[in-house]
Amino acid sequence: MAAFRRMLLYVACVVVMLSKMAAAAASLAKPNCQNWCGNVEIPYPFGTTENCYLNDNYFINCSNSQPLWGNHVVTNISIQGELEILMFIAIQCYQNSSAVPVVDHSFYLPYPTVTISNTKNKLVGIGCDTYASLSAYQNNEPYFLACSSTCQSLMNVVNGSCNFHGCCQIEIPTGLKNFTLEAGSNYNHTNVSKFNPCSSAFVAKKDEFKFSSDYLGKMPAPDINDTFPMVLDWVIGTYETCETARSKPDYVCGQNTSSCDNPPEGVDGYRCKCKEGYEGNPYLHDGCQDINECLQVPKPCHAKAKCTNTGGSFSCTCRKDYKGDGKMNGTGCSPKVSHFKNIIIALIAISIGLSALFVVGSSVYCGLKRKRLFKLKEKFFEQNGGFLLQQKLSNDRTSMEVAKIFSAEELEKATNNYDESRVLGQGSFGTVYRGILPDNNQVAIKKSKLCDQSQIEQFINEVIVLTQINHRNVVKLLGCCLETEVPLLVYECITNGTLSAHIHDKVLSSSLSWRKRLKIAADTAGALAYLHFSTSMPIIHRDVKPANILLDNNYTAKVSDFGTSRLVPLDQTQLTTLVKGTLGYLDPEYFHSSQLTEKSDVYSFGVVVAELLTGKKALSFDRPESDRSLAVIFSSAVKEDRLHQILEDHIVSDGNINEINKVAKLVMQCLCVRGEDRPNMKEVAMELEGLRSMDQKHQLGKVDLYTKEAECLVTPPAQYSFSINGVNNDDSSTSATMGYESMRNQDLKPLILNSGR
Repeated sequence: MAAFRRMLLYVACVVVMLSKMAAAAASLAKPNCQNWCGNVEIPYPFGTTENCYLNDNYFINCSNSQPLWGNHVVTNISIQGELEILMFIAIQCYQNSSAVPVVDHSFYLPYPTVTISNTKNKLVGIGCDTYASLSAYQNNEPYFLACSSTCQSLMNVVNGSCNFHGCCQIEIPTGLKNFTLEAGSNYNHTNVSKFNPCSSAFVAKKDEFKFSSDYLGKMPAPDINDTFPMVLDWVIGTYETCETARSKPDYVCGQNTSSCDNPPEGVDGYRCKCKEGYEGNPYLHDGCQDINECLQVPKPCHAKAKCTNTGGSFSCTCRKDYKGDGKMNGTGCSPKVSHFKNIIIALIAISIGLSALFVVGSSVYCGLKRKRLFKLKEKFFEQNGGFLLQQKLSNDRTSMEVAKIFSAEELEKATNNYDESRVLGQGSFGTVYRGILPDNNQVAIKKSKLCDQSQIEQFINEVIVLTQINHRNVVKLLGCCLETEVPLLVYECITNGTLSAHIHDKVLSSSLSWRKRLKIAADTAGALAYLHFSTSMPIIHRDVKPANILLDNNYTAKVSDFGTSRLVPLDQTQLTTLVKGTLGYLDPEYFHSSQLTEKSDVYSFGVVVAELLTGKKALSFDRPESDRSLAVIFSSAVKEDRLHQILEDHIVSDGNINEINKVAKLVMQCLCVRGEDRPNMKEVAMELEGLRSMDQKHQLGKVDLYTKEAECLVTPPAQYSFSINGVNNDDSSTSATMGYESMRNQDLKPLILNSGR
């Protein structure tokens, strides 16, 4: 009987323990809500029934015992902020070399509370005449990402290798949301339809996809099963941060046992987490439960100590006749010494020894630290090509006079240790800081995020090339610093902001007269013509847009940001590259063919001038779908003789409408779809310079006419006294842009700018 009672007691303890474990497991869902759907655990704020999820963005449909988020199958939900789904594959297929696809599926994921995980995914395209594109929003602005792949036959394709022959893949940046996935073809698979009729595009979870040539042969794309695993980062809210969310009534983080946590940089919204010493679901009111550290293995306390669990922590107390902190990773517990005098002597000896050791150790540490810092700087200087640059400068006295190698300390002091108040601008490639040198000259210091070690020699040549470019409408490179992990570039500082800000700010735009706009267009055209024709090797900018055109206080335009620029060798007229640029300004011929020519800059320049004339953005998703592209709007308005309807009102007058029409005609030529139909930048610059000269003669003629009339007066009014050498108009401080006869051919070396330089 006694044995039977003991067995009942043991069974009762096991039942109680299992009940506690089950309750703990169920605590991730809201009370009285379904915790699992199939084999996927559903933690709050997600839920499967009404009142069990935070809002519709977190609803999981479990009607068929298969978790669905919208139309997507869910394979895992992490309380740490990850949502893994099976994403559909975008497909476009052609049959019998037809011009119209027989299969064309693209997919749109509109949820504002999720972004694509840039650390867990990659964009993949499959096909021999294929481009894969991802249109999304980043920082509430449109963002476009694409890669392309080609092959002439299956002999070019290597299984397991995604090397742009039958397969392409590209990394995904942070913070992309509301994305559209599309697959397309440049030539309708006409030349490859016998062995590859389809293009496919999908976002793949890293290490989950391995390319096979079998994917190329069937229609639609075989063995991919129409979906592929991808990982999304989920957050609470859309644009709130922890600082703003705490003051709102819908703040969801639990009580004192949980805290708010901002997600990685580039991801909007906020997350919750349990405080140290607690575990569970921080999104529930009492979701974070105390961890009993005393039950953990290995034990946190010494064998001679008692462990006491506390809220979020624990304490260790040594037993009687023992001393110490009682912790296993601390001093533990050791027997007490009964001789007080010996203890005092030992403590004094230890103190003296520790003091001497501290002094010696501090000296050695400081010396080693200085030595390590010196070696680290020397290592960075060498791997960034410092010795190569010194050698080239010593062989070229002309470069030595203009190119300067700055030390890391100089630039840290100039930027107040890169203080946030010194930030001039930020982009996907890095951050630009305003610096003040000891001679009080202001400079702009570009601190890039990435550095491609395979391109160091080209980078050094770039520094030498850019320091020798001396054109009034190109931002001047003053030197560089090579003692940091990523090289720093030092440019002249332009203080009046970007052309984009002046066009789209109502106050600034109202002061941007027609003459100023014409001058800015002529300045920019002159700079691009210089890069295309007056350097030893033509430079294609590849990202011409108002945000990359700076203005000084006299409204002189300065072309900047050569982060994506490429050089065209003298024996070539075009380059085959990955498509890079900004949507809205991107040359459509370059986008479809990946063939980069100088005419790509001409198209982008045409969009910039259209923006100057109309004040409209190059691409706006706020406009109707047919009017999203400014290039399309402008071309239609000119062809239909309604240009006046889209022009900025305050720039039009009876005296300049003829000039505006001529500029609009020039823009139409720049926006031709075929590059060979566009003028080159030298022709564009000469046309604009001619219009400027006529405008200045016209203004000067007005002054001469009035002066002759004024001579007939006995005493001319003081307010009408003019100086012929300084015409008073809204652009009096500027002079005519230098003509091409003044451009100097310089001995320039190749420019290769990539990886954020």
